Amino acid sequence: MAKRDYYEVLGVSRTASADEIKKAYRRLAMKHHPDRNKDDASAEGKFKEAKESYEVLSDTEKRATYDRFGHDGLSSARGGGAGGYGAEGFGDIFGDVFGDIFGGGRQRGSQVFRGADLGYELRLDLEKAVSGDSVTIDVPTQVSCETCDGSGAKKGTEPVTCSTCGGVGQVRMQQGFFSIQQTCPACKGAGTTIGDPCNDCHGRGRVRKTKTLSVKVPAGVDDGDRIRLSGEGEAGRNGGPPGDLYVEIRVNPHKLFTRDAADLACEVPISIATATLGGEVELPTLNGHVSLKVPAGTQSGKVFRLRGKGVSTVRDARQGDLFAKVAVETPVNLNSEQKDLLQQFEESIQAGGEKHSPRAGGWLDTVKRFFDRIS
Repeated sequence: MAKRDYYEVLGVSRTASADEIKKAYRRLAMKHHPDRNKDDASAEGKFKEAKESYEVLSDTEKRATYDRFGHDGLSSARGGGAGGYGAEGFGDIFGDVFGDIFGGGRQRGSQVFRGADLGYELRLDLEKAVSGDSVTIDVPTQVSCETCDGSGAKKGTEPVTCSTCGGVGQVRMQQGFFSIQQTCPACKGAGTTIGDPCNDCHGRGRVRKTKTLSVKVPAGVDDGDRIRLSGEGEAGRNGGPPGDLYVEIRVNPHKLFTRDAADLACEVPISIATATLGGEVELPTLNGHVSLKVPAGTQSGKVFRLRGKGVSTVRDARQGDLFAKVAVETPVNLNSEQKDLLQQFEESIQAGGEKHSPRAGGWLDTVKRFFDRIS
């Protein structure tokens, strides 16, 4: 397959300046970098195509040869015969492969570094977590300096190739029979040095900034779930792709409900009369009120299950259940008349024995047998 025109690949004119070519390459490198497009099989090819175009057009001699003779002129210049690669060409391929993997190799010019991933804790009320929401957040991060376009050099100047490592970003140290490769101490692995740094970023190529982002929270998220925002992490260095932002969900405690995946649970206070005689109580849910029928003789701690009154999760659209635990409430602040009536009621209950209080009778028998065994 015939190669595309290098100027067409970068989207620049044949009279484009070195700065315009560099900006075009950085834009394409960030757009098509494989780390940012793991699900796109064509991204790696586009990235390499842009990289090859930049390597030719950013080199004055290679660009002049290409402008005069095209791709054939570059193949002849390599001196590699029919294959198009001689010893130098093979070395360039070897360096590109291992440079992409390890950040080293025989790369010419600055190395590309991916930006760091960031984390953000997003607190939500239970209702918002269940129904979903669109939330605006402010994230402090490192972004590419607009003044120098991320180069770190003062406007009108450019970084120069590091004289210590020759632009590779690494130096080789000889220790006896062993050769050790280390990050260049002069350029810190960048491959370039900056003589006149940018006034805004002070040569770092990045500045601190707070970004305002809109996060779409899907319905059913739970405590600990994470939402990944691709490319919203810290800016990369030397044209590298940005990192990702991971938004971790934290659901605030609710006054009425506790949640276990798709199920909800709550405690419902009921009066002694309702527990004894039976009745109906109004029960809250996240979608309104429902009526709970309490049978006569209900004991405190009884749990009722209301099917389909829970919530759904991001992993399962099935609606969970609501578990309502009743708590029989003891009356307080009684007047004299109420106390007398209650005393009469208690005496009539005691006269009936276990007929009215089966659990109390069974408990007393258990206590008696316990003391009989230890005496």
